[in-house]
Amino acid sequence: MTDTDDERGDAEGLTYAETGVDIDASEDATAALLEAFGSDLRTEYAGLLDIGDRYLALATDGVGTKLLVAEAIEDFSTIGIDCIAMNVNDLVAAGVEPVAFVDYLAIDEPDEELTNQIGEGLAVGLEQADLTMLGGETAVMPEVVKGFDLAGTCVGLAGKDDIFDGDARVGDALVGFPSNGIHSNGLTLARETVTRTHDYTDEFPLDPEKTIGEELLRPTRIYTDLLEPMRDHDVHAAAHVTGGGWTNLLRMGDHGYDIEAPLPAQPIFEFVQAEGSVTDAEMHRTFNMGTGFVVALPEDRAEELAAVTDGQVIGRVTKGETVEIRGLSLS
Repeated sequence: MTDTDDERGDAEGLTYAETGVDIDASEDATAALLEAFGSDLRTEYAGLLDIGDRYLALATDGVGTKLLVAEAIEDFSTIGIDCIAMNVNDLVAAGVEPVAFVDYLAIDEPDEELTNQIGEGLAVGLEQADLTMLGGETAVMPEVVKGFDLAGTCVGLAGKDDIFDGDARVGDALVGFPSNGIHSNGLTLARETVTRTHDYTDEFPLDPEKTIGEELLRPTRIYTDLLEPMRDHDVHAAAHVTGGGWTNLLRMGDHGYDIEAPLPAQPIFEFVQAEGSVTDAEMHRTFNMGTGFVVALPEDRAEELAAVTDGQVIGRVTKGETVEIRGLSLS
């Protein structure tokens, strides 16, 4: 990003909370839910059930308000990929191999074209993640749902020694892996900013071959191909960079995360920031900013992991309690 927080100022800068999504409040509500019934073995990204010599893992997630972009331009062909990706990537962040998936589609009225396109996207996502679809549910609820909602649940398996312990160590290197763009988080803020003076069907100024809607709908990258090389290189912890943006790195342990060489952010982020006068800090607390997955591992294994994947060494784990990136301190 080109402007600093001081240069841009906060007076006109749009925030995620102002568009209706307060990350802190959401985390408090989730904590209250867990406190109400307790939990057994949980990682930061998946629940684990001990079944003897292995763990059975579950993750559940949806596509979020990215669905509204798909609805606006009547293109539902990629959101199934997002649904798969948001679930399997959480399992991968725990060190779990995803094996099966079920989907849940809630809709206000039957629509054959809509469901066919969603199914096509799910099929692509299943192939990319090497998953089996075990079934699902389509619920027609006109009095409950306006439009539709898509979510899913993914089951995975992992040996007792395969799970990442989830704790980065001071001195670890950080390897980052590129995103495909916005993925499926922060769309409430992105939609608000880009529709201030544009339509989704307008040409995307930074890539004339795409419309704004098409750029926002780039499907979430699936990171299952990283699982084996991560295990081979002694990864301690991983972060799927979703809601909360770069503060997700703090889920790898109470340390400092010094990002010295961040991956470049795709043009869509520059566009969203400019259209909404969003501060640098808010952008990094909301979006992945070009990096969809980050791992912490021993420094002497990092370059080798980057070499056998499309990753890059982006920083290191230090003493502290913040994420330091592009002149920002995030906590």
